[in-house]
Amino acid sequence: MKRGYEAYIFMVICILTIFIPGCKLLRPPDVTTSAVSDIVPTGATGGGNVTNDGNSDIFVRGVCWSTKKSPDISDPRTTDGYGTGIFTSTITGLTPNTLYHVRAYATNAEGTSYGKDVSFTTGKFSIPELTTKAVTGITQTTAVSGGDISNDGGVAITEKGVCWSTQTGPDIADPKTNNGDGASSFISNITGLTGNTTYYVKAYAKNSEGVGYGQEIQFKTSQLLPVVVTTSPSPTSATTGLSGGAISSDGGSAVTAKGVCWSLTANPTIASPKTNDGTGTASFTSTITGLTANTTYHVRAYASNGVGTAYGEDKQFITDPLTISDVDGNIYNVIRIGTQLWLKQNLKTTKLNDNSSIPLVTGSSAWSNLSSPGYCWYDGNEGYKSTYGAIYNWYAVNTGKLCPAGWHVSTDNDWISLEFYLGGVSPAGGKLKETGTTHWLSPNYGAKDEYGFTALPGGWRRGDNGTFEFMTSYGLWWTSTEYISPEAYYRKIWYDDDKTYKSFSHEKYGMSVRCMKD
Repeated sequence: MKRGYEAYIFMVICILTIFIPGCKLLRPPDVTTSAVSDIVPTGATGGGNVTNDGNSDIFVRGVCWSTKKSPDISDPRTTDGYGTGIFTSTITGLTPNTLYHVRAYATNAEGTSYGKDVSFTTGKFSIPELTTKAVTGITQTTAVSGGDISNDGGVAITEKGVCWSTQTGPDIADPKTNNGDGASSFISNITGLTGNTTYYVKAYAKNSEGVGYGQEIQFKTSQLLPVVVTTSPSPTSATTGLSGGAISSDGGSAVTAKGVCWSLTANPTIASPKTNDGTGTASFTSTITGLTANTTYHVRAYASNGVGTAYGEDKQFITDPLTISDVDGNIYNVIRIGTQLWLKQNLKTTKLNDNSSIPLVTGSSAWSNLSSPGYCWYDGNEGYKSTYGAIYNWYAVNTGKLCPAGWHVSTDNDWISLEFYLGGVSPAGGKLKETGTTHWLSPNYGAKDEYGFTALPGGWRRGDNGTFEFMTSYGLWWTSTEYISPEAYYRKIWYDDDKTYKSFSHEKYGMSVRCMKD
């Protein structure tokens, strides 16, 4: 009976919709599900198309989803307006790497309809994806780079910046910047670099999945000044000196000038007097000229390249004195032989450099019995003073105060060095002797006096009997080096060959003395 009633009602409604204007049959809407796109670990884009409203207004539409098939509006869903037509839905709150089912839905007064079930799998979280910005603003110690993030990996970026190294493959264990968080592009200021050095830089971005890097970019910092070291200067005369420099780096730009500069004050520059010793990075030696005697000068090596001029450390030296005086006021000329400074004349002082007097001993027996400092003139004749100087026993030498302050009686080693510099004991004697026969006996063999030492045959005074011998035939000079007490070393040059002779004698003997600068 009930089934017959329902059929009757349905028939009435159909007749009404046909014969009564404006009368329509109501039903649920027709809707289709769109393909899912823009799939990420926690979301996607879906949607649908309401193709028929079922003769009743669509008052809500959207998509619903679930991990089970055929989701409905009791599951998570979007609300994407009303009416018929195409709509787009943003699906959020999903779990990464999970299979989901989604259906479009539309609801009118007659109920809710669903589109076809469409399935998709969310993406996995990943490390960020980004590119490294070109390096600009390069100086000797700084540069500018940065990064552009194209994908945050599906999870928030907590740190980003650039990292760099002098080796390929820099990572965040190397020096780096920290330019905050988020997926926006960023600019990084790179600092603390070394000039004229190749670096490798990469942008980086960090999320909970790890660190992503941009491509590696190579760049080189700006050129530097050269690196130059000053060679310790030394005097070569009263008016000249010698120095130079060594260049360990050209700074990345060719060295166009190098040399040394000097002045009376510290840290001279190329505005001061200078040498020009060519170009390139080879070590160089510089001859310094035009100086004043016995004067302290400051010297620095310099090297210039396309960046500018660099200097070595400031070093000092004192030019040779032309003359020096003793406490008696006697004036002596100073000569240089190699690295040694000698007095040109034999010593003439009658006092030690502390101004205490040296006893003048004239009597023969007094001299031979003396065991303390003493001096005399050859044959007791002070007229020999200006030419040959005084004769001293070794006790006077051994005071250590016979020469002017800053000078000393030449040692045995001083003489050995001198002989070596002159080419050996022969021809050292000839190179030291005064030429001619004004003072020396003929033939004064091999005499050249090449360095102005002007050795003269002043003879000696014996220690056993106090007599004088050998003037005009022998020059004899004490050293300050004791052999075995009571004997000490001395040097002898004579008229008939070009040698220097090393021997030793009793300390009572009297001989000439030559002083050498400390």
